[in-house]
Amino acid sequence: MDRVFIRLGALAGFVGVALGAFGAHALRGRLSADQLGVFETGVRYQLLHALALLLVGVLLGRQPARLTAAAGWCFTGGIVLFSGSLYLLSIAGTTAAGIVTPLGGLFLLAGWACLALATLSGK
Repeated sequence: MDRVFIRLGALAGFVGVALGAFGAHALRGRLSADQLGVFETGVRYQLLHALALLLVGVLLGRQPARLTAAAGWCFTGGIVLFSGSLYLLSIAGTTAAGIVTPLGGLFLLAGWACLALATLSGK
C-alpha cells in the first residue's frame, strides 16, 4: 500500500509541475487574471497534496495503519475533485464544476484529519 501512495504522489507532483508550466506559458494571455489565479490555485493545492501523498507512503512503509491509508485516499480524491474542478472552471469555464470544488476541499480536510488522528492513536 505504501508504494501506491508514493506512486500517486509522484504522479500528482509530475502532473502539477507540468500544469504549472502550461499555465505560466500557454495560458498567460489566453485567460483573464482571475481565471489564471483559479488555475494556479489548483496547481498549488495539487503540488502541496502530492507531497502529502509521499508522506503517507513513507508513514505506511514504517507502520501500516487504516487511518493513514484513509488519509492517502482522501488526499487523492481531494486532488482530483478540488484541483480538477478548478482546472475545468478556469480553462473550460464550466461553472457546474464549481459545485464539486467544496467537496474536494472537504476530502483534503478529511485527509489531514485522518493523518492527525492516526498520529494521536499511535497506529
